[in-house]
Amino acid sequence: MDQAVFHLVSHVLCPYVQRSIIVLQEKAIPYTRTDIDLYNTPEWFKRISPMGKVPVLQINESRALFESAVICEYLNDITPGSLHPIDFLEKAYHRAWMEFGSGILDSIGALYTAENKASFDNRCIKIQAKFQQVENEINSAPYFSGDRFQLIDAVYGPIFRYFDVFDRFTDLAIFQNLPKVSAWRQALQQRVSVQCAVVPEYPQLLLQFLRERNGYMSGFLSSDVA
Repeated sequence: MDQAVFHLVSHVLCPYVQRSIIVLQEKAIPYTRTDIDLYNTPEWFKRISPMGKVPVLQINESRALFESAVICEYLNDITPGSLHPIDFLEKAYHRAWMEFGSGILDSIGALYTAENKASFDNRCIKIQAKFQQVENEINSAPYFSGDRFQLIDAVYGPIFRYFDVFDRFTDLAIFQNLPKVSAWRQALQQRVSVQCAVVPEYPQLLLQFLRERNGYMSGFLSSDVA
């Protein structure tokens, strides 16, 4: 890999940022990081992020990549030891289920913004159904395709992290009767790169974010949940 200088522009809660950090960690790539406020973005950020989203990876202060999938693929390509399967069909299969993971993130966003119990319960059911589909695709352990951590695992680590926080104040029973997904979730919890993808204050910051949404889920949060 060329001696490039990498700077990641991020937000403390963004799961797509976490994907990029996990790959940076797995590939042992040195980088610096700047967290920004997405409700008050600086002018310099608007110039480097055409879509107004994080993450953005600045390279040698001369070029910026946006979209986490692009960033992760680039980091994987420029370093030895691919985090993708060697077989082209298997690689495409992984990429398809990575995109499915992005759909789960959309469903999680819909869950914590649900305004009433009926909507909330319906969205829980839909999320559990999505994880049931994932359950049907996992053939071995501890990761999605066996004992080798790959890019698809970097995608699902931040997804499971939401439920680590949700478990602090409610039992959604999302993973009930999903033994393979549950084992995968536990394996990713223990992965150092996944643990290091967020700041230590992440749970408290996410809880505060949920309180500010004022949705149905916010009502589960008592003042002593931290």
